[in-house]
Amino acid sequence: MDHLNSEGPGGPLSGIRVLDLTINVLGPVATQLLGDMGADVIKIEPPQGDPMRESGQGRNPGMSAFFLNMNRNKRSVVLDLKDHDGREALLRLIAGADVLVHAMRPRAAERLGIDYDSLKAENPRLIHASAPGYDPDGPFRDRPAYDDVIQGESGLADMVRLATGTPGYLPTVSVDKTCGVYLAMAISMTLYNRERTGKGQQVQIPMLESMLSFNLIEHLCSGTFDDAGGIGYARALSTHRKPYKTKDGYICLLAVNDDQWKRLLIALKRADVINEPKYSTITERTRNINDLYATVAEAVEQFSSAHLHQALTEADIPHGPMNRLVELLDNEYLQQTGFFRRYEHPSEGLVVTTEIPQRFSGTPARIRLAPPRLGEHTEQVLREVGCSAAVIAKIMGPCSKAQH
Repeated sequence: MDHLNSEGPGGPLSGIRVLDLTINVLGPVATQLLGDMGADVIKIEPPQGDPMRESGQGRNPGMSAFFLNMNRNKRSVVLDLKDHDGREALLRLIAGADVLVHAMRPRAAERLGIDYDSLKAENPRLIHASAPGYDPDGPFRDRPAYDDVIQGESGLADMVRLATGTPGYLPTVSVDKTCGVYLAMAISMTLYNRERTGKGQQVQIPMLESMLSFNLIEHLCSGTFDDAGGIGYARALSTHRKPYKTKDGYICLLAVNDDQWKRLLIALKRADVINEPKYSTITERTRNINDLYATVAEAVEQFSSAHLHQALTEADIPHGPMNRLVELLDNEYLQQTGFFRRYEHPSEGLVVTTEIPQRFSGTPARIRLAPPRLGEHTEQVLREVGCSAAVIAKIMGPCSKAQH
């Protein structure tokens, strides 16, 4: 266990200031990525705080595990944007910011005067970023959207139906997290463009369109050639595409090319099917994938997990165990690589988080700041942008209980 230290060199985005006006999951995931990369992320919260502060397990009110896992490397400032002083403080922050990220629908941002058109003259270098539910130029621009809704509209829930027989959602907030990564990536690319041109711009990552482009990479299939009846990648939708049961557990494996399939079937002692016409090429294997996966499943069940691990390792076939969620904290490999980081949080005590997986040889990313308590840095940040003591006291007054 260790203590975090905000001093010292940061990551590749060190020196970049990000104003984070997001809540829930998508925006906080994006801004935490930017913070992990060294950006100074200032989380602007309403007096009641980000709703995710109260979602799920926690030791203290306002500091849930869900919140802790997507709000490190940030400073929290409480501002009531409906109040004159709160709005003026935000404008001071925007004047010196590199990036503003918000989670509002376009019309709501326009009402508050924080849309791109309202701000670009004040700060021409500002990167103004958001992830609306739908194309901001389309008829659904102000329709609300959440993860489950977009899973349905983007075809994910139907993929589950095709694979299992029953519509369903993936058991993870896949849309929010995927679009959060897209948003962080787009912001980073736009910052690079600004370094070349000196000009900021607006960045919008519509959730539905982003997930459609993500999902249809493999599933557009014959639709690529304007044949709607051929949409859906059979291999990914096979009912047999799942961890294989062994004599004493489960194993995950995948062969793709001809040579891998040959080595796999030999390792499984099913060399007899290698030359069958329906399995001889990738086209034929894809067409008959259910039969092939069923053959593999039947063969795998004859062996122990340990035997298969050795045989597949010798055959150089990608494979691994099916790790259970409850076993991950004690996983030997993850312990060896130091993936789980234990540190002392100022208010929450011992906290476990995931280490930053990205590696940079010259500008290493690191966890500098623990997830903040609501409004923890309000006074500090407002002093940095020149707010008077009287204004700071007035802003902090209604929120003093939340901040302390």
